[in-house]
Amino acid sequence: MLMGVANRADLHSTRVLSLDAAGRILDWISWQDAACLYVRGVVAWTLGDPCLTVHGGHNRALGVQSRLDLHPIIASTGHCREQAIDPAPALTNTALFARDRHLCLYCGEHFSRGELTRDHVQPVSKGGRDEWENVVSACMACNLKKSNRTPQQAHMPLLAVPYRPSWVEHLILSNRNILADQMDFLVSHLPRERRRALS
Repeated sequence: MLMGVANRADLHSTRVLSLDAAGRILDWISWQDAACLYVRGVVAWTLGDPCLTVHGGHNRALGVQSRLDLHPIIASTGHCREQAIDPAPALTNTALFARDRHLCLYCGEHFSRGELTRDHVQPVSKGGRDEWENVVSACMACNLKKSNRTPQQAHMPLLAVPYRPSWVEHLILSNRNILADQMDFLVSHLPRERRRALS
């Protein structure tokens, strides 16, 4: 298949936002998975102008090459289960550092992924849990300085309150190549105060 994109890097970085028929946001899917949904005839509706064009084989009888325009947002037939509407995103260091915008929440400095650590606000040894509401990004120096203490005990106040991102926030944070139509759609599904934080 050949793609109507500027270069091969665009091809592999472009992801399609998948919804169910009711418009519930499911996840990012690859262009290959999106093409399969089109070919199987299970795309209920789309949003946005086509972002990729897939060229297939030639029709022997007509001599015409097949072409498939993929949209940035596609809804497939069927509905997701109610409990799947806003699943908790997995707590990984990549997701945590993205939530905290690669800032150390103690000193406020910006760091690369390799320079950050996961710090438990309430230390695990003191009953703290490894969950979104108890972890923050911290540089190695601040993590060592805080040690096995709470921020109050270490006299290191937090710059922001840790929180569990919604599924929509997680999708925004997990994709560095969000298209304008996709971002507009995702942001419209955030509470007002979270919309301001992402602008």
